[in-house]
Amino acid sequence: MAVKTLRFQRRTRIAAPAEAVFAWHERPGALERLVPPWERVAVEERTGGIEDGARVVLRVSAGPISVRWVAVHGEVVPGRQFCDRQDRGPFAYWQHRHRFEPEGASASQLVDDVEYALPCGWLGSIVGGARVRETLERMFAYRHAVTKADIEAHVAREGLVPMHVVVSGSRGLVGSALVPFLTTGGHRVTRLVRGMAAGPDETAWDPARGLVDASRLDGVDAVVHLAGENIAAGRWTPVRKAEIRRSRVDGTRNLCEVLARLPRPPKVLVSASAIGLYGDRGAEILTEESAPGTGFLTDVCREWETATEPASRAGIRVVNLRFGMVLSPRGGALQKLLLPFRLGMGGRIGDGRQFTSWIALDDTAGAIHHALSEESVRGPVNAVAPEPVSNAEFTRTLARVLRRPTLLPVPAFAARLAFGEMADALLLAGARVMPVRLQKSGYRFRFPDLESALRHLLGRTETRPASK
Repeated sequence: MAVKTLRFQRRTRIAAPAEAVFAWHERPGALERLVPPWERVAVEERTGGIEDGARVVLRVSAGPISVRWVAVHGEVVPGRQFCDRQDRGPFAYWQHRHRFEPEGASASQLVDDVEYALPCGWLGSIVGGARVRETLERMFAYRHAVTKADIEAHVAREGLVPMHVVVSGSRGLVGSALVPFLTTGGHRVTRLVRGMAAGPDETAWDPARGLVDASRLDGVDAVVHLAGENIAAGRWTPVRKAEIRRSRVDGTRNLCEVLARLPRPPKVLVSASAIGLYGDRGAEILTEESAPGTGFLTDVCREWETATEPASRAGIRVVNLRFGMVLSPRGGALQKLLLPFRLGMGGRIGDGRQFTSWIALDDTAGAIHHALSEESVRGPVNAVAPEPVSNAEFTRTLARVLRRPTLLPVPAFAARLAFGEMADALLLAGARVMPVRLQKSGYRFRFPDLESALRHLLGRTETRPASK
């Protein structure tokens, strides 16, 4: 008996030719860019790209349940379509056609057309049909938003020659978004990795001693330096603070000295920094021209930026991106907040008046790409959204997006008891930072306000009904 299938379709107009949208899907990193951050999906095996017969094996997890999903590509029409068919997985039937329909010479329609059937026939449809459709709505709303924004960002720089970019910290929260963003845009990425290099696009380095195969860096176009010890990974003991300082300051200086000695140094270095440089400043509006504050983080950030001077003296354009709180459910502060808020136990920290200057993960990749390609950008640049909020407003917004109450505020003394010195620097301090240089140089934020960022990152956007 034939399986009765259901259908889901979503279409989005993209200001790029169909061939460019197809090419984006062909390049390494496309799958990584398309997996929503709230989903737990790991690539176990991949053979080929999207050509006929190519195969990808995924491990998809939901709570304690984990399933293996094997998909095979077919029906490839270059520049126009390709298809994924489930060979093994959770559905009774799954066929996903990706279509790219021209709309004049410079635009196209991205169409995702899915036919599927749930296991257990009519019973499966009754029990899980609505939930599956809601999941598809959330997933494809996210996928289309990312695809459209990524491609249009690259098209806006279509005169830019593809770059060879070296990235340190490529497995971290920001690096894991940046690398696929660059590779799907046609750029080549070499990862700087600690220990022995494992792949053809990796080179080993020792950040503490500055040991790196300089021949692998000679002639590259750009370097993005993101590596550094996680400042929120544990209490700030004297040993921990020394390691934080060493990983950022010594690692940066050692890398910059290597770059400065290259026969053909990169044209640009984008080096991470942080808004911790400004210290606890209350409601004062802070720009790149504002003076540093005081405290451990301020000292680390000042030395961190100073450590890039060997690269500047060698004629390399240096951009010190001062990141605020990077938002993603895959890591950082937002990941830690999700469980208590989902349980209805979230609340403001201290009096809630301290300002939080934040940036959505996709905008971190966008800001780095902008800094790489916009030659007018140099020196300190605040990488934060243009609408900082108080901790109380952040709390209310997250609770509203999750549809949960905010019942349990965290008193200042409790935060200090739990986290020690780190509580005053990261949780109770505030800095109202504005991205003046980033905006003046032409960067347009994907998510300028907190609610739109959280809805995108958590899949809580208001979705329109899918066509039948």
